Amino acid sequence: MPRIERESLLTLEAYAKGRDEFRRKVIAHKRARTLHLGAHVTLLFEDELTMRYQVQEMLRIERIFEEDGIAHELETYNPLVPDGRNFKATMLIEYEDVDERKAALATLKGIERQVWIRAQGQPKVFAIADEDLERENEDKTSSVHFLRFELDEATAAAIKTGSGVSAGVDHPAYGIDEAVPDTLRASLVNDLD
Repeated sequence: MPRIERESLLTLEAYAKGRDEFRRKVIAHKRARTLHLGAHVTLLFEDELTMRYQVQEMLRIERIFEEDGIAHELETYNPLVPDGRNFKATMLIEYEDVDERKAALATLKGIERQVWIRAQGQPKVFAIADEDLERENEDKTSSVHFLRFELDEATAAAIKTGSGVSAGVDHPAYGIDEAVPDTLRASLVNDLD
């Protein structure tokens, strides 16, 4: 599966010149890879393009142009690119009202372990939280989590051959089951071997 290669990155100068166009392309791509699970949970399924954009933005913001710094960014973001047998997603828990968000995050502890995806006729595949740092404490969960869905052969084959896909959350404070739109399913097929 594609990884973010050093050769695929633009220099800071070249990125500055093409940033607006590249950004528009990535935003459209992300839109097709976004799944809203109810009103407050969103999954953004990551891939090489979305992570390459993150790397380019970090290089730009931090003004990183030395090889060691670039290599560090690649080491940081490449693990968030699917490897051919999984899907990787950023999960956002979104509440506009600050007080409502604070209360919800207190009741949603453990939600990152209750998110799932399922191909029709196959069992649910629950997310593994790939946490780079502790995102939950005794009082609340974080509003951002990094999830990985490890697919078995039968589930991957079903998705690749056009089976319907659903996703949801089995948390007692936020239960939901949604159909995955065909456009997103088709995009996710590209993440599989």
